Amino acid sequence: MSQTICVCIVAENASYRFGGEAVLPLHYFARLRARGIDAWLVTHARTRVELDQVFPDDRERIVYIEDSWFYRLVYRSSRLLPRRIALATVNLAGLLLSQWQQRRQVLKLIRKYGVNVVHQPTPVSPRLPSLMRRLGAPVLIGPMNGGMDYPPTFRNVESHWTRWGVALARSASNLVNQLLRGKPEARLLMVANERTRSALPRGLSGEVIRLSENGVDLNIWQPRENTAHPQSESWEFVFVGRLIDLKGLDIAIEALSGIPDARMCVIGDGPMRDTWQQLALSLGLSDRINFHGWASQAECAVVLRSAVAMVLPSYCECGGAVVLEAMAVGIPVIAVNWGGPADYLDSSCGILIEPENRAAMVRGFREAMGRLLASIELQTRLGATARARVVEQYDWERKLDAMIALYRRVSDASFSGRSASPTLGRK
Repeated sequence: MSQTICVCIVAENASYRFGGEAVLPLHYFARLRARGIDAWLVTHARTRVELDQVFPDDRERIVYIEDSWFYRLVYRSSRLLPRRIALATVNLAGLLLSQWQQRRQVLKLIRKYGVNVVHQPTPVSPRLPSLMRRLGAPVLIGPMNGGMDYPPTFRNVESHWTRWGVALARSASNLVNQLLRGKPEARLLMVANERTRSALPRGLSGEVIRLSENGVDLNIWQPRENTAHPQSESWEFVFVGRLIDLKGLDIAIEALSGIPDARMCVIGDGPMRDTWQQLALSLGLSDRINFHGWASQAECAVVLRSAVAMVLPSYCECGGAVVLEAMAVGIPVIAVNWGGPADYLDSSCGILIEPENRAAMVRGFREAMGRLLASIELQTRLGATARARVVEQYDWERKLDAMIALYRRVSDASFSGRSASPTLGRK
């Protein structure tokens, strides 16, 4: 007989506003609660104000790890280091402290409320360690997505010392995971693709299965023909993402400069905003590029529905949820044929640009943008196929159905004292 599941979602950050992987735990928690499933969320207190507003009826089900001087020191220190070095050093220290505190709270929830499944959806990196072990309840980790590097012609964007440091951290990841044991002892590990599977630590005792880490809320990301209120101001092209160097927005800006009268809306913020605004100014594009800043998912959906296409010139994108969101509203995506976007797109629903070198990418994006502007038939055909693919493969509700089935499977196996069945593909 199947026992009732009681799920604890564990994540360092849980925030719609942060975006990226911080959104993932909220998708699980919100949908589990909407279905009346007993669920808890353990996360950091830095998002307390936002979550209190989003979940007014479930505040007592969110357990926070309080801020401290150490977390603030980690944040300040990380801003002084190259991004990937910071992730492997000071940010890792903060992550481990957070997980140590979260583990104590999870144990309390297991004892007091009978939590019988622990799900750690983030961090999505396959190499980062987990402290979720020996809890008395089965642990699921993922879906994870990572194990990638810059395209060969872009690897010089990082200094020699940064590349050396990243290589050293990757070499040490197996040892760290063997010492901390969370991933090796997890009951189930989920990966988005084979490159992520190959980056997992050695010595895993649990099952490894394929499952996309991203999904789409089809209630928000609706095609333009399903909405009654069209956008009053339209933009031919839209970029959505954090404004950091690897997103490559400068490539799209330079591509736009060769397309007379075309305009672009940039949704997002980050440390490169001033630099890229200056680039737009120097190219005489200030009146054709709108740096919108942060926007909610609902606001993004409205802007995307008015566009010809979304452009994503990121050359190191593991996932790319924004690609799926643009596909869901029924517009094509122009992206780099590398990493996550290449997992979602092909010639039937978008245009992929080879990352040969920077000049070739500028030329490729310019040509692709021009092709779409010149052909409404091409826009419509690619957009319709994109929407159909998302509905079939990436609907969050379908994804949650699959996840709940996995929760029940590992919970029942734990309850009965039997090992989980390997039918989904042990590594």
